[in-house]
Amino acid sequence: MTTQVRPEITGASYDSPTPTPTPTPTALPTPVVTRPAPAKRNLLPFILGALVLAGGYWTFTSLSYAAAHESTDNAMIDGHVLPVLAKVGGFVTAVTVAENDRVAQDAPLVLIDDREFKVRLAQMDADLAAARAAVDGRAGTGQAQAMVEAASAQTAVQGANIDAAQAQVVKADADLARYADLAAKNIVSQQQLDGAKAQAAAMRAQLVAVQRQATAAGANVTGMQAGVRLALARLGAALASRDNAALQLSFTSIAAPTGGTISKKLVEVGQLVQPGQTLMNIASDTGLFITANFKETQLDKLRVGQLVKLTVDAYGGAEIDGVVHSISAATGARFTLLPPDNASGNFTKVVQRVPVRIRITKGLDAVRPLRIGLSVVAHVSTN
Repeated sequence: MTTQVRPEITGASYDSPTPTPTPTPTALPTPVVTRPAPAKRNLLPFILGALVLAGGYWTFTSLSYAAAHESTDNAMIDGHVLPVLAKVGGFVTAVTVAENDRVAQDAPLVLIDDREFKVRLAQMDADLAAARAAVDGRAGTGQAQAMVEAASAQTAVQGANIDAAQAQVVKADADLARYADLAAKNIVSQQQLDGAKAQAAAMRAQLVAVQRQATAAGANVTGMQAGVRLALARLGAALASRDNAALQLSFTSIAAPTGGTISKKLVEVGQLVQPGQTLMNIASDTGLFITANFKETQLDKLRVGQLVKLTVDAYGGAEIDGVVHSISAATGARFTLLPPDNASGNFTKVVQRVPVRIRITKGLDAVRPLRIGLSVVAHVSTN
């Protein structure tokens, strides 16, 4: 479009009509095609539906599982923890193990000073030798038996003396009869007859004396035989004392009662220990089991022999298998220091728990050992 410029005239007024612009043809605008925006899809119903389905499935499986199982998380791995005790007193000379060491059965653990016990054993050996010599020593007849034999020989001698005395009595009686016959015929004097009577009486008295000596010799034999029995009793006592001294000496070396792991060691070298004092504990390698404390309301479905699934908390819920071994005859509260007494007037009813022992039938590997005291969750199949 052309624009006309009007010239300005200086110093004069000039009015001129404004020319009308001539319209020029313009290009038509290109039409713009607009497409409708796609409608937004609402996914919330699908998400809610999926959640409802998942929740329903979880609820169904949970209820189905709960209907066929009794579960408790009040359970732990249990086992045999044996205390190692000192049987004799003395100073500790050596400790061969440390905390958490593994030991085999009968392995030496603690040594106690044994010099005093060796001296006592030597004394008992001497007493035993003396008692054995009094009865029947190895070199020959014992002293007590020899005394019995001597008394028996003395009894035999007295028996022979009795026979001799009896013969003298017979002879004296015969002489007296002859003297009495001769005196009646006045062949011998009255004095000779009296002498014969005295001789006969003396022989009878001697016979009585010899018989009494024989009785005393027999009693002496009986006493010697009682002495033999006494010596035998003393020999038995000496032998028992010697065995006891040897046993006390053996107790100075304390061995492991079972194979396992040393736990809670309480003894050191140089310590003075007393009989019955606990030196350490050994957690046994074998005999692990589960102690699960079920509520009393769960006992109705529990039976011995039911299968059990157990999850171990220490290993991320790793599973082990077991079987119900036994059910306690009393609740755990009855074995506490102060058991509940419902007749005391301050009774409050609470759900009691009953210990159930579960035998482990399938454990974990060596990398994940089961340890006494670890928490587990027990699920007993009640079908």
